[in-house]
Amino acid sequence: MADRKRPFKPAGMSLRTRVFFAILAGVARPAMNLLTGKEWHGLEKLPVGEGFIVVPNHCTEIDPIVVGHMLYNQNLMPHFLAKDGLFRTPVLGAVLRGAHQIPVERSGVGAGKSLEGAERVLGEGGAVVIYPEGTLTRDPELWPMKGRTGAARLALSTGAKVVPVAHWGAQEVFPRYAKGFKIFPRKKTHVVVGDPVNLDEFMGRTGDKATLEAMTEVIMADITALLEPLRGESAPAQRWDPTAHHQSTHGRFVERGAKAHGATGKDDAGTPETGDPK
Repeated sequence: MADRKRPFKPAGMSLRTRVFFAILAGVARPAMNLLTGKEWHGLEKLPVGEGFIVVPNHCTEIDPIVVGHMLYNQNLMPHFLAKDGLFRTPVLGAVLRGAHQIPVERSGVGAGKSLEGAERVLGEGGAVVIYPEGTLTRDPELWPMKGRTGAARLALSTGAKVVPVAHWGAQEVFPRYAKGFKIFPRKKTHVVVGDPVNLDEFMGRTGDKATLEAMTEVIMADITALLEPLRGESAPAQRWDPTAHHQSTHGRFVERGAKAHGATGKDDAGTPETGDPK
């Protein structure tokens, strides 16, 4: 699990931005080291000297910290697509803007602007993190559910590599929609980085719905394949589709603290969590 250190001066990143990243890391890293042990695998598969897209599974509110911790320790400054409401939060909003995180609006011109921001980061050689599920998985067993097309659209427009990441263990520290952390006994979080998703057959095509959905399913399949050995079991043969189960595709679908296991879904108008525009 050796970290592969890189130069700590990403191209195009100002000193001010690195300071804001250091502030975020100064809070998050000690907390994660206290709460969990960690095992990271496949770090050598992270691209060097080019911008790329990271696509993790999304099963707990704290998994952006888990993935961000792994990337930051490789001297990669992660740029997350995150719900725009976080950027209006006092203090946190200022830090997120200072660290050049990318706000996501779900509709209208704002959705396009978030992808434009991601394209700029990729052009500067940065790492953009997109949760292709768009929100916490609705699958009762926390397997990756049907994905949204933002990561595919970004890959098609930029040609950037899409790197799948699977993690498991953080959901024991902070279960989906929990009210608090479960500190004892101390847990271990496992993160594995996979080979870039093979999307060659789609490159050069127009971004029509069928192409983007096919690309997204290939991405989700690679994430799921990484997650299966971490969990020591096989994923369901059919991927969970929130729409087919009459569930909201964004926001919480159960009240915080309630058990989501077997939930039939609660249609809500909640704000999107860390994710990608459709």
